[in-house]
Amino acid sequence: MSADLGTRRDDAVAALRRVAFLLERSQASSYRSEAFRTAAAAVEKVAPDRLDALVAGSSLTDLTGVGARTAEVVALAWRGRPVPYLVGLEEELAALPEPDADAAELRVALRGDLHAHTEASDGSTPIQEMVLAALELGHEYLAITDHSPRLTVANGLSAPRLRAQIAQVSALNAAIDPFVVLTGIECDILDDGSLDQDPDLLDELDVVVASVHSKLRMDRAAMTRRMVAAVSNPRTDVLGHCTGRRLTGKQRPQSEFDPHAVFDACAEHGVAVEINCRPDRLDPPHELLAIAVAAGCVFSIDTDSHAPGQLDWQLTGATRAVAHGITPDRVVNSWPVADLRAWTRGNTPDRR
Repeated sequence: MSADLGTRRDDAVAALRRVAFLLERSQASSYRSEAFRTAAAAVEKVAPDRLDALVAGSSLTDLTGVGARTAEVVALAWRGRPVPYLVGLEEELAALPEPDADAAELRVALRGDLHAHTEASDGSTPIQEMVLAALELGHEYLAITDHSPRLTVANGLSAPRLRAQIAQVSALNAAIDPFVVLTGIECDILDDGSLDQDPDLLDELDVVVASVHSKLRMDRAAMTRRMVAAVSNPRTDVLGHCTGRRLTGKQRPQSEFDPHAVFDACAEHGVAVEINCRPDRLDPPHELLAIAVAAGCVFSIDTDSHAPGQLDWQLTGATRAVAHGITPDRVVNSWPVADLRAWTRGNTPDRR
């Protein structure tokens, strides 16, 4: 195998992954991005000499997982030619309005993302694909926060499955240092405010995001008690998408609770309020975000990503944060990983 052929294969795989990333970022239908990721995985496994023969014979579609569109991308990238489909997606990205300077500065200050899902629950890719995208975005760390057991619709992780993931992350970290994959979970807040996972297992994790996913129309007083109990739990680090609202697709109104009580409890117990960057969430709403700021809360600007390209949504959260005067020192995922881990372990750095 010549080094040149190996490089050509790498270029073809990179082009496929870049197309998938840009489709995910733009909220295209998931089947489109998954087709390119499936093709990338297939092409990556093929010996370069064989791939050369397939390109020369216009028979790339003989590979399982490679269709006509993805074969065209591979062939063009293999030959070092522009890929029109990819060029068009890059042009769409370049045509987006320039971000606010303060928001762009805050986005650059973010060292990682504390809310991301993989195929282990309801994400679309393995951990490795999420990590690769995070590296390309310039992150220093990424928390993997798949769902907890009660959320069966999202294939939530049982305790044994979560332990297996912890071991997988440990092995991965040994190979990708200095980048750090943080162990974590998006833990359901149960009806009584308790957390949906073995407490001893939660103690082993780097990051616990606690979120309400059920009975979102609960009575205001009961929901307030439920959320206050959750953020008062010393194992909770981040309060995820606090209102549970959905703005697009199958829309859902926000939950009703006393925001002063909930955010005061977050401030008292050192729990970060998540500024969720998903276009279908944008949670908290601006009026509640203002209350959290006034309460003295810290924040985490997270993408709640379910695919690699969605990790690039943080600018949306940064824009919402600067509108409320939130500076990097109040955003926990702008901190170095050692300080972040000290904070989640209860040894909060004095940053305010």
